[in-house]
Parts: sequence; C-alpha cells; structure tokens
Amino acid sequence: MYGYYWIFLGLILLCTIFAFRASAKVRSTFAAFQDVGTRSRTTGYDTAVKLLRANGIRDISIGRVRGELSDHYHPTKKIVNLSESVYGSDSVAAVAVAAHEIGHVVQKKKGFLPYKLRTWLVPITNIGSRLALPLVLLGLILDLFVATTQNSNLGFYLAIAGVALYGLATLFALVTLPVEFDASRRAKRMLLEEGILTEEELTYASEMLSAAAQTYVASLLTSLVYFLRFALWVFLLFGGRSRRR
Repeated sequence: MYGYYWIFLGLILLCTIFAFRASAKVRSTFAAFQDVGTRSRTTGYDTAVKLLRANGIRDISIGRVRGELSDHYHPTKKIVNLSESVYGSDSVAAVAVAAHEIGHVVQKKKGFLPYKLRTWLVPITNIGSRLALPLVLLGLILDLFVATTQNSNLGFYLAIAGVALYGLATLFALVTLPVEFDASRRAKRMLLEEGILTEEELTYASEMLSAAAQTYVASLLTSLVYFLRFALWVFLLFGGRSRRR
C-alpha cells in the first residue's frame, strides 16, 4: 500500500507543477498581449455587445467585476461579467477573453450538447462531492457490523456508490474540455467574421486562448489522479470483503 501512496504522491506533484505552469502561462500570455492594441480599437465590452447582436442575442447584459481573468458567463442571471482588465481594454488579450465568454452564450443558445451536459452536472457534482466520503464510511460500518449473509455486501455497494459520486467531479472536468475548446473556436471565428481582429491579430488571440485551455487539461488530470487514489483507497479498505458469502 505504501508503494501506491508514493506513486500517487508523485502523480499529484506532477499535476500540481503542470497546473502551476499552465496558470503562469495564461497570466504571462495575457500580460504580453494586453499591451497589443487591436486595429479596430474595439474594447472587451464592445466586443461582447457586437458578438451578441451578431448572433441575435438580446437578453444578455454585460457586467463588470473586479479582478484579473475573473471573467465568466452566468446563464441563470443572463449576464456576462468581464473583469476590469478586459471590460474597457482594446487589447488583443481583452478581446479574446470577451469573445470566449460570448462563445459560451452562443453554446447555450444553440443547445451545444457538452454545454448542456456540463450544466446538468453542476448540481449533481456539488451534491456528490458532499456525499461521497460519508457513503464510503457508512458502507465500511455496515460491512463491519452487519453479519447477515443476505446483507453482507450492502456496505460494499454503498462504498461503490460513494466512489461513483466522487467520480462525478472527474466527469465534470472531462466534459468541460470540449465546452472550453469549442468556446475558443467560436470566439476566433466570430472575431474574424465581425472584423474585430485581423488575421495577424487572430494568431495572438489563438495563443492566448490555447494557453487558457491548458489550465482545463491540468484540472482534468489532477481530478483523475485524485479519483483513482480515492477508488484504490476504498478497494484496499474493504480488502475484498465484498466476495464474502
């Protein structure tokens, strides 16, 4: 068991390094292209408004929030919040970020399947993360103290349910990848079609969006490692008791 412990510790360390580098890459790329103004002089706010209108979307408002790279789309409130460094800036970086968020709005309008699935998973994943460990512990208690033959596997099945609920976070991270990649793809196409960016400027925006995508890859890998560690811990904890008769 200690061998597995060191393996997972090493994997978690590698994922942490990868996530740190991905986050640093996003910030350094954003900072680099934040000083590169667009020829169209379109700000992040103007970009969001223009792209919404181009897609026939008129029920979404544009807000402003504090922080850097804190931009997000809130579908239930029907608002796209742009950070201070994006809202009024006409840089390539700001325009790319704003367009990416509008990409999510377009996904919702068009019923993009991975987006719908991720939205559906949000409340279930939140509940699952709270119930996973209690179910495993309850399963262990039942496995230790329920002595009847008929119910001898009940505890193990409850623990497996806990593992499945824990795995919802990994599933959510997996579904997030196509959602984010597609939003970036839509953003680049819209920026070019609406004349907000030139072909040359689009290469800078692509670099910015690609760097951001790596953070979601890092999240998926980290979530997968934690899930595998949790699942292995449960199976080692039960030590094959589920095979009792």
